[in-house]
Amino acid sequence: MQTTNIILILILSYLLICAVYVYKFRGKARYQSLTEYLRKGWCICAPINCFLYMFTKKKASKAILNHEDFPELQKIQDNWKVIKEEVDELYEKGYFSQTSSKDSKAYYDIGFRTFLKYGWSKFYVNWYGHTHNSAKNLCPKTAEILSSIPQVNGAMFSILPIGSKLTRHLDPIATSLRYHLSLTTPNSEDCFINVDTETYHWKDGEVFMFDETYLHYANNNSNQKRIILMCDIDRPTWGPGKVLNFILKQILRFSVVPNIEGDKEGLFNSIFSGLMPVMEKIRKLKETNLFLYKVIKHTVNLSLAVLLVISIKSGVNFIFSVF
Repeated sequence: MQTTNIILILILSYLLICAVYVYKFRGKARYQSLTEYLRKGWCICAPINCFLYMFTKKKASKAILNHEDFPELQKIQDNWKVIKEEVDELYEKGYFSQTSSKDSKAYYDIGFRTFLKYGWSKFYVNWYGHTHNSAKNLCPKTAEILSSIPQVNGAMFSILPIGSKLTRHLDPIATSLRYHLSLTTPNSEDCFINVDTETYHWKDGEVFMFDETYLHYANNNSNQKRIILMCDIDRPTWGPGKVLNFILKQILRFSVVPNIEGDKEGLFNSIFSGLMPVMEKIRKLKETNLFLYKVIKHTVNLSLAVLLVISIKSGVNFIFSVF
């Protein structure tokens, strides 16, 4: 029993160290407060991500990456005009508006839904092993190009309209790196992305790559829309990192979000769309009964923390009982 407790303490210490590392030491951009970190930093994912960071190959161990270090992706940039033609047609036919409508299943996107309120919208091409039927029909050349590159875990067209923005955030899981291919952009410094304090503005036909688990934000202060192809590229890992990354990617297969009717919907998003009405009612309590809202919020958070500790201890006990 004493050994079990020691292991439990070591595991909890690792969790705490990882959370502190991401909050205080990773990258150049700092959180404005602990509250911002707890709200937007995905600290619960820090232990998983830190494990992946330890086993990430050198070329990918920084905030902003050199896309020339990933020659296997060159085919995407070589075909940027072909891809641009297809996305321009998608835009003209109004498909971006459909995927951001509350009447669409595409709206209940567990990974990207919060961005919709700022004007951002998207159209998926593929996602962790699944190519969308709508993409096969509406942008077949793009779907074929991306399907031929194994390193592409997922891809979508992303639009940032005039005057819109993405507030400072980071992505929760470090399974992938982010690849931007500029298609229809203002080609102006007024439309930019800032990653870990460094700023880049999109230019048609050019590629920008970064690690999306660093703090980043984007603004379009120009008078033209910005459309890019945004891909999740497999994080180059080695040893144990490769094993963990493989497992995580299998889990992410359940997070497929449909574009339109006829597309597959993953289990996670099906559950999320079912929970949304309840979550919206709880959020409204913040305006009508702040005390009750805080009671519910802190009860849920505390329950999850207790559940995590119990799960870890049960797991350790199980391993000892087997071996």
